[in-house]
Amino acid sequence: MHDVLPLARSTVDPDAVSRPVDGLVPRLLADPTTKVLLVQRGLVATRAAALDLRAPAEIPGDVWAADHVVYLGRDDGAAYLALTLPEHLGEERDLDGVPVMEDAGLVDLVATLDFSHLRDVGDALDDRDAGLATTAVALSAWHVRHPRCPRCGEPTEVIDAGWVRRCTADGSLHYPRTDPAVIMLVTDKDDRVLLGHAAHWPERRFSTLAGYVEPGESIEAAVAREVMEEAGLEVGSVEFVASQPWPFPASLMLGFRARLADRSDGEIRVDGVEITEARFFSRDELAAAVRAGDILLPMRSSIARALIEEWFGGPLPTVPTA
Repeated sequence: MHDVLPLARSTVDPDAVSRPVDGLVPRLLADPTTKVLLVQRGLVATRAAALDLRAPAEIPGDVWAADHVVYLGRDDGAAYLALTLPEHLGEERDLDGVPVMEDAGLVDLVATLDFSHLRDVGDALDDRDAGLATTAVALSAWHVRHPRCPRCGEPTEVIDAGWVRRCTADGSLHYPRTDPAVIMLVTDKDDRVLLGHAAHWPERRFSTLAGYVEPGESIEAAVAREVMEEAGLEVGSVEFVASQPWPFPASLMLGFRARLADRSDGEIRVDGVEITEARFFSRDELAAAVRAGDILLPMRSSIARALIEEWFGGPLPTVPTA
């Protein structure tokens, strides 16, 4: 297993004690050393294999509403903010087709930027950028999806530099959610690996099985239940390996190794709903299938890829991935 999984890396001090300080964000916006990570539609601004961080003064327009800005922390060089840009930036235009004046400068800036999905670039980012991007994407998604109080339905306001939302009616506090999910590399008595194809995936993509932990359930029980539900196989031993955040929008992936129970007949019975096909592969079989393009593996930012390559004994052939 990799020493640290791609999206579990970070060097920035989250500086949680500073989040409730009055006026923190305005002070940081006035500081030219502050660096801002831009997020739009769940994508992050990148340049080559790094985040394209900007000084606050480089970002034009009235875009600094409290529910768009999150304090990510600081290191020796700077403090870091994440700014969520409007999803439909530049779509409001005048009769000549020109963006309205309020967002014209921002539209021009964004047109010069490249935005990348964290799944595609997470493994290429350095430790600092991986931690910043993972946190920013997760918190941006939370703010977009939770503008109202789940207790009474009234609007919430953002406090603590983007880390808490407070109901304007009943005063209740609401925090970013994290949904635990298990992902497991299952092997049989011959040490073959079980890989499945989900119904919504591109053709030929195979990966390890995974699923969410249900209320009242241990993570080990979740592993056994998901393997039985999706592949009809009984799991014996379950061993935790590692975890990493997976902010799409709010998961924490808990990685496991699992072996089939001795009494299992090894016959795969897919559920036909979530998993439409599943197969056991020996190492030679998987390597050959990947080289031939018959199997597309998960991206290198995923814990699934790390689990598969740990079992395989090293990197699999470099071919296009799904």
